[in-house]
Amino acid sequence: MEIRVLMRTFMIISVILFVGLFSSSSFAAANTVQLRGDAPARYQIVPGDTLWGIASRFLKEPWRWPEIWQMNRGQIKNPHRIYPGDVVIVENTRYGKRLRIANEKGTVRLSPQIRVEESALRAIPTIAAERIKPFLDQPLVIERDRLEGAPVVLGASDDRVILSTGDKIYIRDLPTNQGLMWQVFRHGKALIDPDSSQVLGYEAIYLGAVEVTDFADISTAKITRSVQEILKGDRLIPLLAENIDNYLPHAPDFPVNGRIISVYGGVNEIGENMIVALNLGSSKGMEPGHVLAIYHENNIRSPEGRQISLPDERVGLAMVFRVFDQVSYALIMRSTQVIKVTDAVKTP
Repeated sequence: MEIRVLMRTFMIISVILFVGLFSSSSFAAANTVQLRGDAPARYQIVPGDTLWGIASRFLKEPWRWPEIWQMNRGQIKNPHRIYPGDVVIVENTRYGKRLRIANEKGTVRLSPQIRVEESALRAIPTIAAERIKPFLDQPLVIERDRLEGAPVVLGASDDRVILSTGDKIYIRDLPTNQGLMWQVFRHGKALIDPDSSQVLGYEAIYLGAVEVTDFADISTAKITRSVQEILKGDRLIPLLAENIDNYLPHAPDFPVNGRIISVYGGVNEIGENMIVALNLGSSKGMEPGHVLAIYHENNIRSPEGRQISLPDERVGLAMVFRVFDQVSYALIMRSTQVIKVTDAVKTP
């Protein structure tokens, strides 16, 4: 009887040890990283760093950092709560290498009491806000008839053609219940899907901002900002509330096939930190933070004179930061070659 009890106990303990060993091995293996060849052994975070930038120093696939980032348990539970002065190190484990925050700031004993934290204001963002801030409070993509019914700039009292910052202007049909701050726009080009030739929307050209000084049948306003010349006939849209987020870069969990259809500013060649429009929107599952690989189509001419398609070549990475129904805007995070309109974007 005692022998059977001992045997049963031994079997239970063996199963528990086996499952524990298998689970820990799977967890550790899943959280190891593929490092860049020039990755440093340690890096101290400085003001201005972003989570994307820190991960890019170490990882071959920086958009995967939410899956593999290893923090000191009990000290840092939220990967958005890392601060200048923290030290990121590469740690060797029996399963491979991983990243973690080094405990180089000493240990602080805490006692129960009320504390006020301002750390949320200093949390490191995934990308530098100044790169995309101008694009977060502007419509960018509008329906064709939205501007047609919007308030219109009549001009200035001296009948000047070109208006700019500081000028007093007059506006027709301005509502009184949508605030004092308005933005000035002009119709831009149509955004056309290169695959279906369908019009996905119309780009709105941002011209500047005005502040209303007097509401009436013909309202008076002052131009507070002009990035381009403002003309008679330009239209006004209420200023949207500013919304800057710490976007969490991540690859889509579904296959993506799209194209770059436009570049902000109308240039021909696209590089890092530039803004592009994609023929993918919320209707195709896009969301802020999605990281997409950019591919360039290559062709060569055969000795017989025929065009031969080569395998697409990966030339960069883009992160989606603003999404409309059929169009989204992305920031070029990395480019190894010149990127062009109609280049493909896919799941990395």
